[in-house]
Amino acid sequence: MVRGFKIPSFVRQFLRNVYCSLQNCFYPKKERAHLKNKITMRIRAVVSEATIRNLKSSKKRSSPSQGEFCKNLEEAHIHTCGIHMLKRKTIRETSSATHTKSTEQKVIRSSLLVKGLSFIRLSVFYSTLFLFSLEDGRANCQGRFVNPLTDICWSCLFPMTIGGANVSGGGFEDTPNPSGFICMCPKPPLNLPTPGVPISFWEPARLVDVTRTPYCLINMGGIQLAGTGRMQGRGSVAGKSHSGGLRRSFYQVHWYVYPVIYWLELLTDFACLERTSFDVAYLTELDPLWNDEETGFILNPEAILFGNPIAQGACAADCALASSGFPNDALFWCGGCQGSLYPFSGTIAAHVGGVQASLLAVQRMMAKLHRELLLHGYMGKEGQCQKYPMPIIKKTQYKTQMVYPIPSTGRGGCHPLGRSETLWASAKEFPYQGEDFGYLIWRKRNCCLM
Repeated sequence: MVRGFKIPSFVRQFLRNVYCSLQNCFYPKKERAHLKNKITMRIRAVVSEATIRNLKSSKKRSSPSQGEFCKNLEEAHIHTCGIHMLKRKTIRETSSATHTKSTEQKVIRSSLLVKGLSFIRLSVFYSTLFLFSLEDGRANCQGRFVNPLTDICWSCLFPMTIGGANVSGGGFEDTPNPSGFICMCPKPPLNLPTPGVPISFWEPARLVDVTRTPYCLINMGGIQLAGTGRMQGRGSVAGKSHSGGLRRSFYQVHWYVYPVIYWLELLTDFACLERTSFDVAYLTELDPLWNDEETGFILNPEAILFGNPIAQGACAADCALASSGFPNDALFWCGGCQGSLYPFSGTIAAHVGGVQASLLAVQRMMAKLHRELLLHGYMGKEGQCQKYPMPIIKKTQYKTQMVYPIPSTGRGGCHPLGRSETLWASAKEFPYQGEDFGYLIWRKRNCCLM
């Protein structure tokens, strides 16, 4: 036993009851003595009545019959015989009563044993729940698997062009595409220039969780990978300060490789699709640069150039451009109407709402992955033949679509980075199950089909 550890009183009582049931100690000493005296007095009373009855019958008869059990015996002998007979009868009754009592005790012991085991199982179950309940109430991980049929806005695939001609616009915005009816790309194994047909479309490529609960996979059905009781990096939304300042928040982000068109085999022979499998590619809980702004300064030292009112004022123009079309790639430090892309961390200095803050966290995550050369360029003439490094994000390459808590599947369900969420974010955030968010990333793809 561990030194200093004291067993609770209810545990000691339970163990005592189980031990008593096994050792037949249901009756205390006083009850056992009272039962013994009661049996003895009953034996004496029955013997006395039998003796008196035998004496009266012996006086009436002149000579005892031969079939009588106490034949030719004196009164003392008759008394003794009656006592022995009554003793045998009492012993039989007592043995049957004892057998019945032992059977009842066995049944009681077995029932108590079953109850004891049930109590132990319930104790383990509720103690486990108690240990989990010691964590913060927001540790409840909520989520839902993305349904490709109902949760994805498939009209966001458009506009689509083939050979420079617009096949289907769909009424959505599009970035400029390379002109020409023919494209040239090197083809292995000799890498000789080979003519092809230029194609452009929007591809659902990545999936993102934005959560305040560490290791909570929102888009994987709310799977909790690890406990969160004393874990660092828990997200939060702080209220306004006493001086009237803006609210602050912190979110963790999970990045998934999600080539849904390829692994659903919707287009089996289409060479322009990314041929990879589903994967959990990045967890910010394991990245110290995401949780600490000062440490993250190593990755984005140019952030010091944009921490001034002039640079931040230029983001108003980026917000206006994104709300009417696409953002300006030259203003790479701006996140449009959501705020500033710097620093590349999960801290949102100006938290207006959950949708706004989560969209800004997604943009920062994408800019961070581009800086780490984990994301590449696929658009433009450079991306027709293969992907290319893009250390500074081009915001016009991406669109976002909310898939959790309420999927945006109607017309205009996907939005360019930085577009104002005022017109579509109504009722997208609500308590408990609507405080974390999931987004599908649509990526512009220019391809040379050979």
